[in-house]
Formats: sequence, structure tokens, C-alpha cells
Amino acid sequence: MEELGTGRQLQRGLKNRHLQMIALGGIIGSGYFLGSGYVIGKAGPASVLAYLLGGLIVYAVMVCLGELAVARPISGSFISYTRDYISPAWACGVGWCYWLTWVTYVPSEMIAAGIIMNGFFPTVSAMWWAVLFGLAITVINLSRVSLFGELEFWLALIKIAALIMFCGLAIMIFFGALGGGGFLGTSVLLSSGGFAPDGYWVVLLTMVIILVNFQGSEIIGLAAAESQEPAKTIPATVRQVTVRIIALYIIPMLLLVTIFPWDKASLENSVFAAALSSYGLEWAGAIFSFVVLTAAISCSNSGLYGCTRAMYALAQEGMAPAWLGRLNRQGVPQNATALSIGVCWLGVVLYTFDQQQSIYTYLLALSGFTGAIAWISICWSQYNFRKQLSPDEVKALKYKAPLFPYVTQLGIWVQIACLVFVAFTEELRISLYFGVPLLILPIVIYRWSAMRKQQVTDH
Repeated sequence: MEELGTGRQLQRGLKNRHLQMIALGGIIGSGYFLGSGYVIGKAGPASVLAYLLGGLIVYAVMVCLGELAVARPISGSFISYTRDYISPAWACGVGWCYWLTWVTYVPSEMIAAGIIMNGFFPTVSAMWWAVLFGLAITVINLSRVSLFGELEFWLALIKIAALIMFCGLAIMIFFGALGGGGFLGTSVLLSSGGFAPDGYWVVLLTMVIILVNFQGSEIIGLAAAESQEPAKTIPATVRQVTVRIIALYIIPMLLLVTIFPWDKASLENSVFAAALSSYGLEWAGAIFSFVVLTAAISCSNSGLYGCTRAMYALAQEGMAPAWLGRLNRQGVPQNATALSIGVCWLGVVLYTFDQQQSIYTYLLALSGFTGAIAWISICWSQYNFRKQLSPDEVKALKYKAPLFPYVTQLGIWVQIACLVFVAFTEELRISLYFGVPLLILPIVIYRWSAMRKQQVTDH
């Protein structure tokens, strides 16, 4: 998309490997390594089913987004698709809601990184580390997009390598080759109340946190305008990322609940590190602290990228001030980046006043609500897009979401059900108190502004 009046446009500097890792970078954040403790502590070993259902939702959203992104590889991604195939007002609400999600979530990742570095270097405050990471991420996001893609590639690679390492160690522990516990079988998996100690309904109640862990995959749609050969790279990315998400989430999670009692899981530290440490592999704790650090930096990096591109799209669509849609000479939306990082830094300062676990849980739940709204909008847009096409136009699509409309409707209705269940979870219900107004307020302002413009035109 070209910036009006300047001739500048977003640069197509992202390669296929960059695009894949950007999606994985947004998904495998510190929330996965830390937030998984909450899910396991609530659902027990049945949390594996929650992650499996989450994987199906990711698949549905990714194929819907893939169809739209290949047909129309534009910088606005789901915001522009929502405007064209649902309504401009809803697109405004979703876009601002999505931006607010990331600018509140990115600071928590910076704080997490700061706390980890403070553990390695106690003489330096976690706050200063958080500010340092904020500065680094700002510079990266204001530089050429190829630099962002290259950094994200290597950070994501570290996280994937760590999960593969965990799987290898967990398998050896399971068979008794490590840890001295002998062959475990189902002794851990079915202890402390069985596979679903609090029933299977709890699986759905934890889905909003699961959806937070999976969020970030939609960033490939925002990156479509900056990717080389989107018609070729996006379908490949959709397929590969979907498979890798399932492999990198479900397999490690199954191994985790097989070797580590679910009632010992918490948000206090990485449940992966706690599991390995319980078998005498304390050195793994230090490694996973480093991995959580890279996860926090990576997720902050890709999250800031996603929210600045969303803000740029809002400005281009006339749903945000025009100055937020300006690009610098590197083809980067510098004003949108500056505003986003400014709000993130404000969040870093506010978090220093209250770092309770409950605040972190509320933040995850809010991110889950607003992210689910964005994902529902992607599936809804693809549904309306396909319905508008003639049979010949459907045949001409270079990439089609399979099993239409069933996969699309699965993505919509399962997520709606998850949001309904949030209302019945006391500690997550607060996300609705904040999330619903964040969605509705921009819609009301947009409609009011449109009415004012219409009145001026009529006069």
C-alpha cells in the first residue's frame, strides 16, 4: 500500500523463511513458557485437548487468512478485509482493539525479559533492562523490514530448538534413561485425579488463555504486503506454520503432563524448567530462562511489528489520524511505530507498580478476548468473500481454504463459544469488562464521525 502523496510504499523485504518465523515468533512467546502453567493447573492433563482444539482453530484461521492474503496481498490485512467484507465500523473497532491488545501485551514481555536479566545480573534493575529492550526493539522496527525478519528468524529458531531439546529430555525421562525414576508409563499422567481431574468443561474455560498463546499467526497477513511473491510464500507459510504449531505445542504439552504432576504447575516460573529440574536437571532451568528471554524479545518484536502495521492500516483507511500512515525512507510506518512504542513504555512504567500474578492473568485474558475478535473477523471476512464469488471466480483462486464453509464456520463458532465460557470464569471475566468497551467505543466514534461528515456533505 502506497502512502498518499509521497510515492513511498511498504518494502517487500521479507523472504519465505522470514515469514514463517514471524508467525512462529508471535506465537511462541513467554506466555507459552509461563502461561502454560495456568492452563495445566486448571485443566490438568486434559489441557492437551485444549491445545489440540486450539490447533484446529489456528488451522481454520490460517487457511481463511491465506485465501484472503493471496487473493489480496495488502498491508491492511484483516482490517481491510473486515472493512470490505463485513463493515467499516466493525473494521475500526477490530483494528483499534487489536492495536490496544499488543501495546498492552508487549510491555509484559519486556518486563518478563527484564526480570530474567535481573536474575542473571542482580545489580541492574529489571526496569532498566526492560527499557533497554524497548529501545532495541524500537530501532529494529524503524529499520528496514529485512533486518526485522532476519532477527525474528534467529530468535524463533532458538525457541524451536529449546522445545525440541525438551521433547528429547522428556522422552528419556519417560523411559527412565534420565532422572532415575524408571519407566513412568501413566503413573504421572493419571495421578492426582486422573486425566481430567475437574471435568472436561474446564478445557473450554481455559481456551481463552490457549488462544492467547496461539495469537501472532495472523501477523503473516499483515506481513503479506512486505513479502516477496506473496502468492507463493503465503500458502507455503500457512501449511508449514500450521503443522509446526501443532507439533511445537501439542507434543511438548503431552510430554510435559506425562512427566510432571499437573497440580505442581503455576505461573511462578517456566513449567518446562520446573519439570526438568524435578528430575535433577537444574541446568535446564538456566537454559529455559534464556529461552524465555528470547521468547519475550521475539514476541515483543513481532507484536510491535503487528500493531504498527495495524495502526498504519487504520490510518490508510481513514480510521486513525493521517499522520500515523506516514512512511520513512526505509518504507517503515515510523509514526505508528513511535506511538506504539511510546504506549508500550508507559505500560512498562505502570507494570512496575504492580507485578502480581493476577495482573498477568488479566492481561492474558484481555489479549485472548481481543485476539479472538480479530480471528473471528478473519473467518467471517473469508466467508463473505467466498460467498460473493461466482463459481468461475472460485476456480480461479490461487489458494482456497479447504472444506468451505465447514472449516470457516468451525473457526467462527468455536471461538464464540470460548468467549461465552469466559463469562463463567470469575478470574477471566474481567477481560470482558475491558475488552467489550475497547471494541465498541471505536465503532461508536466511527459511526458518529461518519454521521457528522454526512451532515456536512448534505449542507
